[in-house]
Amino acid sequence: THTMEGPPSDPGVNFRALEQLFRNMEERKRDGEWTFEVQVSLLEIYNEQIRDLLADCKAKQKAKLEVKASKHGMHVPGLTMVAVADRKQVLKLMTLGKKNRTVAATQMNADSSRSHSMLSTYVVARNSLTGETARGKLHLIDLAGSERVSKSGVKGAQLAEATNINKSLSALGDVIQARANKQGHVPFRNSTLTYLLQDSLSADSKTLMFVQVSPVGSNAGETQCSLNFAARARQVELGRASKHTSK
Repeated sequence: THTMEGPPSDPGVNFRALEQLFRNMEERKRDGEWTFEVQVSLLEIYNEQIRDLLADCKAKQKAKLEVKASKHGMHVPGLTMVAVADRKQVLKLMTLGKKNRTVAATQMNADSSRSHSMLSTYVVARNSLTGETARGKLHLIDLAGSERVSKSGVKGAQLAEATNINKSLSALGDVIQARANKQGHVPFRNSTLTYLLQDSLSADSKTLMFVQVSPVGSNAGETQCSLNFAARARQVELGRASKHTSK
């Protein structure tokens, strides 16, 4: 979470990536050829269920949402989509989403994420001279960390949360392993997380992953598992991404 969000004095990947995105769009708009439409969504995957972190009421936050495939890739029908014009508007939405995200204290972390969060930015670019339309999306994801129950000391609802977190991370590991081995079948449907990311972990995309480890000796076992996970991820070759354009 620190890497993706960061404090105001040292912004994380989310802020830096969106700052660069809007800077690039401003540069393109100067020649008068391109116009852009940008929409943002923010969700969490909690116990394998999708929660809308930008919903304007509790009922919408608890509404059942499912992943569907469309001609523009995987999406979640009914998820709140907000049109934005600059990164400041996105930062306000990120603040709102952070308030709605599920966290809890454990014996290893005072503010342990109990879900995976996904900030998604969708861009439609149109060229007024050629009539070309280009589409793209950027997912910025904060994965909840894998958890050893014997160390975190969780019980009850938090135990169920830890079980589902570990299950989804294991499913992500299986997808990465299948991609690294160039298997014909990739088990994207084994978790909500991997199914939602199916087109982002396939040949027509680019993926960057940060793996966090602890320098504390007592966490050496978790560190080794994390490094093994990272080593498998490095073996995946998605190939060259292509532009999604139409006229």
